[in-house]
Amino acid sequence: MRNAVITGLGFITSIGNDKSTVAASLRKLQHGLAPYAPFCANPCIPVKLTGAIRDFDTLSPDAEDWIFPSRYTIRREHLRCLAPHGLYACCALEQALADAALSPGQVSHPSTGMFTASAGSASMMHHNLTRMHASGVMRCTPMGVINSVAGTLNFNLVAIHKILGATCGFSSACASSAHALGYALEEIRHARQDRMIVVGGEDGNLEAILPFAGMRALSTTDDPALASCPFDKARSGFVGTGGATAMILEEETLARARQAHIYARFTGWGQASDGHNPAISHPDGIGLATSMKRCLADAAQTPATVDYINAHATSTPIGDRSELIAINTVFTGEKKPSVSSTKGLTGHALSMASILEAAICCIALDEQFIPGNAHLRNPDPAAAPLPLPRTTQESHLRTALTNSSGFGGANVSLLFERAP
Repeated sequence: MRNAVITGLGFITSIGNDKSTVAASLRKLQHGLAPYAPFCANPCIPVKLTGAIRDFDTLSPDAEDWIFPSRYTIRREHLRCLAPHGLYACCALEQALADAALSPGQVSHPSTGMFTASAGSASMMHHNLTRMHASGVMRCTPMGVINSVAGTLNFNLVAIHKILGATCGFSSACASSAHALGYALEEIRHARQDRMIVVGGEDGNLEAILPFAGMRALSTTDDPALASCPFDKARSGFVGTGGATAMILEEETLARARQAHIYARFTGWGQASDGHNPAISHPDGIGLATSMKRCLADAAQTPATVDYINAHATSTPIGDRSELIAINTVFTGEKKPSVSSTKGLTGHALSMASILEAAICCIALDEQFIPGNAHLRNPDPAAAPLPLPRTTQESHLRTALTNSSGFGGANVSLLFERAP
């Protein structure tokens, strides 16, 4: 099978809206959590924080009113079809394509495909349905379906960039963009495509995040330095965020022939289900342990070869502990990988969390550092056998594994290696 490498990255996130800012935030452990005005304006809402997306204003349901950096040019006919995360995705993808130095002809080519991941736009759906019931269906925008349903990211990006290869949208909750990346790897391995563009996005607004409060999954702590603390005994829930991340995958010989910068080689992936509960992880982490084992086997690696794990750990009591048990089940040897969850910095980006953390692994491999565990003070006893760095460490990093877990016990693990 052919090798796949990562040649382009793009970010609109709470810790930065470009690669260099994201890398600097990871090194400094500079979080992006802040009070969110629509939460703070209502005293009945117990949640106050989000991972804030700066330099964008997408609160209006009318895209004509949105404010975003002038460096991005999005045509009006495209803008009116987008949800907020569609705007973020357009901007992140523009960065990634420039980073990979791909021409429009290379992007719009039968050998280039695109997979996307998002949960759709609850805010746009709410607005469109409310207007339909209040004013009648013929008073609704013709793009009301296109800008709100779960496939909105795929519909729009494929049309905007005139994608001619394989396309699909993935929706498996917080494992969505990991599934998109795994199946994109298969497209390249089996010579179905030479390049794959993968994009994940989330609105990160009130309608996208607040329903998780009803599940008792969100932190009600209003101190940004305490609210998102994965693996800490005091963790009480996650802080939601949105934005978008884009990655360019290419067949390795093709990337090297055009002298593209290679961040990492994407060497394996695995997936498994818990078969346990629609909302929470198996307490013994059985599905995630199987997912990691399958990922390592797919990459022809052993647990001893893994240097770093970017954990899914969202800062929930059950989920973090389940993942720690799963990691300890797989990594039983004397050599233990360093483990951190960058959600202490970014917040939990839901269906785009996987691709954000995969891209973070690629930056870490390229720049040779291990991100620390922000806000970790008193580790959960289940973490005792594992190195949980409190600060970012310079390291001779060779391999990085990232985990994702979604509703229904959907677990995905991805492995990246420093490219020779």
